[in-house]
Amino acid sequence: MFSRLKIPFLKRRTQDESEVEELRIAFKARYHNFKLLLNANNRSLEIMAEMEEALQGIQPFGMTFIQALTTSVSTSVWQIIKQLNELAPGKYEKLYDRFKEIQKQINPLVYPKRSAQGGPLVLSFQDVDRNLADQVGSKIANLGEVKNQINLEVPNGFVITAQAYHQFMEYTDLQTEISRRLQTADMDRLDQLYSLSAAIQQLIIQAPLSGELETAIMEHYRQLVEKEGVRVTVAMRSSALGEDLAGTSFAGQYRSELNVSSENIINAYKEIVASKYSLPAVTYRLNRGIRDQDVAMCVGCMSMVDAVSGGVVYSQNPMDIHSHTTIINSVWGLPKSVVDGSTVPDLFIVSQNGPMEILYREIPVKERKFVCYPDEGVCRLEISGEEARMASLNDEQVLELARLATRLEEYYGVPQDIEWAVRPDGSFVVLQCRPLKETKREKVRDLKAVKEGVLGEVVFEGGVLASPGAAAGPAYIVKKDMDALQFPEGGILVAVQSLPRWAPLMNRAAAIITEQGSIAGHLATVAREFGVPALFGVKGAIDKLENGQVITVDTEDAKVYEGRVEALLERQKDPKNLMKDSPVFQTLEGAARLIVPLNLLDPDAPSFKPDNCNTFHDITRFCHEKAVQEMFQFGKEHRFPERSSKQLYYKVPMQWWILNLDDGFKEEIEGKYVKLENIDSIPMLALWEGFTAVPWAGPPPIDGKGFMSVMFQATTNRALAPGVRSNYGERNYFMISKNYCSLNSRLGFHFSTVETLVGDRPSENYVSFQYKGGAADFNRRLKRVTFLRDILEEHGFRVEVTKDNLIARVENHEKDFMKTALKIIGYLTIHTRQLDMIMSNEASVNYYRNKIEKDIRELLEPVAKTHEPHS
Repeated sequence: MFSRLKIPFLKRRTQDESEVEELRIAFKARYHNFKLLLNANNRSLEIMAEMEEALQGIQPFGMTFIQALTTSVSTSVWQIIKQLNELAPGKYEKLYDRFKEIQKQINPLVYPKRSAQGGPLVLSFQDVDRNLADQVGSKIANLGEVKNQINLEVPNGFVITAQAYHQFMEYTDLQTEISRRLQTADMDRLDQLYSLSAAIQQLIIQAPLSGELETAIMEHYRQLVEKEGVRVTVAMRSSALGEDLAGTSFAGQYRSELNVSSENIINAYKEIVASKYSLPAVTYRLNRGIRDQDVAMCVGCMSMVDAVSGGVVYSQNPMDIHSHTTIINSVWGLPKSVVDGSTVPDLFIVSQNGPMEILYREIPVKERKFVCYPDEGVCRLEISGEEARMASLNDEQVLELARLATRLEEYYGVPQDIEWAVRPDGSFVVLQCRPLKETKREKVRDLKAVKEGVLGEVVFEGGVLASPGAAAGPAYIVKKDMDALQFPEGGILVAVQSLPRWAPLMNRAAAIITEQGSIAGHLATVAREFGVPALFGVKGAIDKLENGQVITVDTEDAKVYEGRVEALLERQKDPKNLMKDSPVFQTLEGAARLIVPLNLLDPDAPSFKPDNCNTFHDITRFCHEKAVQEMFQFGKEHRFPERSSKQLYYKVPMQWWILNLDDGFKEEIEGKYVKLENIDSIPMLALWEGFTAVPWAGPPPIDGKGFMSVMFQATTNRALAPGVRSNYGERNYFMISKNYCSLNSRLGFHFSTVETLVGDRPSENYVSFQYKGGAADFNRRLKRVTFLRDILEEHGFRVEVTKDNLIARVENHEKDFMKTALKIIGYLTIHTRQLDMIMSNEASVNYYRNKIEKDIRELLEPVAKTHEPHS
């Protein structure tokens, strides 16, 4: 008889264990797909932001730049759709059709049919301007612009083009071999990269050029000699496609060769091309995610300037762009030692306010300089005596150089970084010109004109520049949807989080300030699209501002001022669009129209569906919203196997059952019980802290009407507290991992579910809370969920109420914020049961509202007192 009893028990146990394993596998698969979707979503938004930055026209770019971005964003969006359909098989298949339709429109723009003519192999500087950036690289395109359009002195020369580079690579099939070696290399092994770099560079240096290319190079050298009228040596500089672009300057990654004779031009060209595969360049592209095939190496060859002095001039102070000063660094001889940082240069600061004047100078002892050898190459000479202590520029030259920098800035519309030299006859020559990279850091104040406080009182400073500009208006704090409805025209939107739900306010907001958020977020994208200045990541902004307080927001300087600061508002102007109307710029504009705009703003609108996804951004927005919803469904779609779970033991056994899906326990548990100290689930522990922080005082006292509305008098029984067995108090189930928690609970006559993911990546974090039921009549139950809605919205939750059912969610916050949200949920779960019975008594409602607000404030204090749990 014992055997007959044992067999069903063993079958049941085996079946339970199988169900648990299936549940764990399903959770891990869903969690993995969710994380992959979020990673792809973040990458796609970063690429869209990069496109928008390029469309500002501040820096030139070529077709390879556009092709790389569109390919990357297409891949990311495809991955997003794929992972969403893994989360919900077959549910969102229509998104593939929308993706293919959008991609079909992008491809002809980005990959037009190539003409039979590939372009010249070599171009004279006199034929180059910024519109040829895709053929000659940004560096030489800018020099051609300076020489031919601005009419400033630039050495005569020629450029070996991208077409020449491709011909060189194809002539001996170099690219095939290089690609093969790159594909087989372990890019995480620095030792392998060293040997890979050296091997590829040697392949290039030893490879022959075609006769056509070598002839073209030497013919342009002959023309240069004819133009100069004397024997010429040349300076050869890299000008790779993508070099000197926004965020990818490649500064110092490639090689330059100075004072090269005619006999060595071909070898020097190959060495510069080979420097594309120097270790710094390879690792730079690797870390930035730049494809090797997107970088074609062009090389500029210009008459060598035997400089008396040289250096670098910034048309504005890069540490304080608003100081209106020009910064000049200068040395004796070639500017090489300024560029490579091998010596301390002279420093001059020139005021641009009114007549230019030298505000500050610092002349150190200069111990050495670089000069040209008579025949070829450069050498470093020691300097001694009076020359070492003398300024390398006189005052007249300093002011002339400052005027030159100002002229270039005015032409381009943005501050410039300019390399220059002084010829033996005293004239200035421009060797390089590119947009100045500004550094966001503590201000270096103008030594004369600008002093602290001149712009007004600073309310606070810091944060992340999400959308550039300055604006003034009354601050208006937005926490919930009702606040948004009352948002004033021309107000400064102030919020905790940069939520897409605030996007409809763009046409009314003068600027945006949020305590959290990044440049890659949806709201940042919409803000840039609308031209609304936005400053994100400003800690404590809400506590420092009041509704109606007039402020000026300067996002580029990351400062908020009291009142209106007219000097800032007047200064704002759009930079000149460097690429405007060029074929390359128009290509990016066309592609961006199919990628960047966000039309699906309201997830609750009937139009929020796949058929209305008209851009890649629409698809990412739709998928992100639906992915979070699908993750919310995990706890609802899977039956909790109670026999295979562990009963929580805290002081005494409690009626809370826990299933470990992955790594929610600190160690494996044998037996029936698991102790709280062995729980390692971040969200469950946060919930539990909320459950136990304040002892429940029992059901509220009720009046006669409230009492009559209760279906069963048993709801007033304190035995319904967690930990006391009853028909209504024992269905409380946790499914957990270290970062995940799903809770289904029934306390008294109300049901609640919590599904949450909390970890170190804010973009993956979410909390969903659903609350329903009660013992009183419908009107009182409805008032209770409305009561809960107001509390939750005050703490940053997005809340929907349908009849007596409440759904609240919060997402994309940092871990500590999410733990705080879970503590609040835990507290409310315990302390709002049976409040439906008193919801018609205004005095009782106010009492409990004040009590709950006081309890939550104490709960959220940095050092909170933990009370005994309820057993």
